[in-house]
Amino acid sequence: MSESATSGRLDQKRVRDWLSQLAAPARPMIRGTVAWGMAAGALTIAQMGLLAWIIHQAVVESVEVSELTVPFMALLAVLLARALCQGLQARYAAVSSRRIRNSLRRSFTRRLHAAGPVALGTESPATLAREWLDHVDALHGYFARFLPQMLLAGLVPLMILMVVFWLDWLAGVFLLLAAPLIPLFMALVGMGAEKLNQQHFRTISRLSGQFLDRIRALTTLQLFAADRRAADLLQERSDAYRRITMKTLRLAFLSSAVLEFFSSVAIAVIAIYIGFGLLGYIHFGPADSLTLFSGLLVLMLAPEFFQPLRLLAQHYHDRAAALGAAAELLDRLEDLPDKAVQKHENVRNADPGAGIVLDQVSAGFYPGQPVFSELFLTLESGSVTALTGPSGGGKSTLLHLLAGFLKPDQGEVRIFGLAPGEVRFGWLGQQPFLVHGTWADNLRLTTPDASDVAIETALRQLGLGGLIDERPEGINSPVSESGAGLSGGQGRRLSLARILVANYDLILMDEPTAGLDPDSEVYVIEALHKLAVQGKTLVFSTHQPALLTLADHILSVSGRGQVLDTSRGGRHYE
Repeated sequence: MSESATSGRLDQKRVRDWLSQLAAPARPMIRGTVAWGMAAGALTIAQMGLLAWIIHQAVVESVEVSELTVPFMALLAVLLARALCQGLQARYAAVSSRRIRNSLRRSFTRRLHAAGPVALGTESPATLAREWLDHVDALHGYFARFLPQMLLAGLVPLMILMVVFWLDWLAGVFLLLAAPLIPLFMALVGMGAEKLNQQHFRTISRLSGQFLDRIRALTTLQLFAADRRAADLLQERSDAYRRITMKTLRLAFLSSAVLEFFSSVAIAVIAIYIGFGLLGYIHFGPADSLTLFSGLLVLMLAPEFFQPLRLLAQHYHDRAAALGAAAELLDRLEDLPDKAVQKHENVRNADPGAGIVLDQVSAGFYPGQPVFSELFLTLESGSVTALTGPSGGGKSTLLHLLAGFLKPDQGEVRIFGLAPGEVRFGWLGQQPFLVHGTWADNLRLTTPDASDVAIETALRQLGLGGLIDERPEGINSPVSESGAGLSGGQGRRLSLARILVANYDLILMDEPTAGLDPDSEVYVIEALHKLAVQGKTLVFSTHQPALLTLADHILSVSGRGQVLDTSRGGRHYE
């Protein structure tokens, strides 16, 4: 046995165990799905029995139709009850699947939040979004259809087999011999289907990420005349996705055709036996005791005997798709840190007077290459701190530590007495964050109840009043996530206005005036000065001398793990 084959089986077992763990909270609903499916199966037997008895009475016993009113009404009641059970079965299946998928998405979101934007910076947003949406939705068929059908494929045929054996044991033997062919072929098909579906999900995830990356970089690609090459690459990857999709469909249609063939042959054999037995050409076993009722009932139950097995074979592709998606999801979740929600008996509130403390903090992006080593730093509440130093020296890393985007390898960071991320803070990164909507929508991201007056005031404080007056819609003017219609400086000021509206006690900014013209820079400096006068705690990185005039403390981040307070006579923080 090869090592790769052994590893593949272990990986499949790991994925199946994980899916079983996901299903645990919804077991009662899954059992309810099976119970209603069993009830529908029992009513199917009753329906076929009533129909065969009515035909037997009318044809053989020559009973008047008027005398069969009660059986007809009973048949109608059974039909309605069967439809109700099937509806409840589908309802329970959908609810159980939705609960499991919602729980998985919450876990996924919690882990993404725990990882933070720094750790996720190297991942394609399209890949993450597709995993969160499509990969999780691919599990629906497994939990809603395949798991319940595994039990129903054994229990419902068993009920039918017991009835058939009671009516005619030879017909029951025919069914018993034909039944194993379908699970055997399912197992043979599943060996290739699981791997094929895993390749399918991996291919579409990569394609999604590459497509979004090319769209975002379209201007740059055109500037360097590389757009044709990017289009050719996308066409090549799209064709690879087309080929693997067609392989998946080909396998599905082939397996369905073979399964239908086996069940059709078995039903045909039983039909021949019933027909020749009723005509008196077969005298072996119970053939001589066949009646129109028993023969017709066996013949009508034969397709119903194979129906749960056919459904299981059909849903087996749901299993293969789920295993392929689950393998990708499990790899992603194992790469992301888990952040358990801690419940405290005594909820602690932030203490702004406690300031900001970094106690013996060591942090870095790569093992053995710390940006900071045993750094001790304190910043008073209500102070304005500017971070200076060469590019790549660690200014952004220090801001990420304060924001909780980066976890220290050792030591502790306390913000107003709490851990980073437990305190509301304003953040302005080097790239403005905008969403598709209106100006007001973007400012209400953090403050949903902000009034139109507060939004317009914040925008005018940052020198965007002229743009508001020029637009008929005012603060309800549309804006895209790329900031179409706004310059880079205007988009940056729009993001800063969000912070003004939210009224945070702590504000962290990475190069707040980078890329701004002198007039825009003046508006930003004035806005930051007003925040400082209000007693807000400001920490920002900058290379602009004009911003340094606002600072109470100027920390020089050297890039060698040292922080020098140049406003305090050269005090070192190490």
